[in-house]
Amino acid sequence: MKGHAGKALRIAACSALAIAAMSSTAAAAGPGADKAEAEAGSEAALQGQALTDRVAGLDAQLFDSFNRCADPAQLARHAALFDPNVEFYHDRGGVTWTRDTMLENTRRNVCGKIRRELVPGTLRVYPLPDFGAMEIGEHRFCAPDGGVCEGRGEFVMLWRHEGGQWRVTRVISYAHRAEGKGE
Repeated sequence: MKGHAGKALRIAACSALAIAAMSSTAAAAGPGADKAEAEAGSEAALQGQALTDRVAGLDAQLFDSFNRCADPAQLARHAALFDPNVEFYHDRGGVTWTRDTMLENTRRNVCGKIRRELVPGTLRVYPLPDFGAMEIGEHRFCAPDGGVCEGRGEFVMLWRHEGGQWRVTRVISYAHRAEGKGE
């Protein structure tokens, strides 16, 4: 496990260097790059409520496609929001090390079988300088037809902002339990 933690730190450090390198070379790319760099820079510099709103929107996109993943186009939309080397830690299912494995698990265990809802009032977002954002919250799992919600869990997602795109690089999904009355 220490090897994977070290790998994650090396990836984060390399990402920060890559972002810094892109920032310093974009100015030399010409006038068209200035506008793109300004847009990417303003997106990367999001803080406070603006960052929370952006990540909440990404969460909504991610789970709208998750909830409709029986449609191959929606599964592809879902996949596009994850880094190819995403690490997914699940307290019941174990660890997956790639987007392809995660998607196969989603296709097999989720699509057409459950629907995810964010528990209102639980979303928290924290900036990760020179990387992106950390999203923390609770969600519940319900019948796909909008019926009863029977499961609940907590999650942490790390979103990387790179090249004008936001993608999830790490997921920790834990504290899965039956949905209790009043929750």
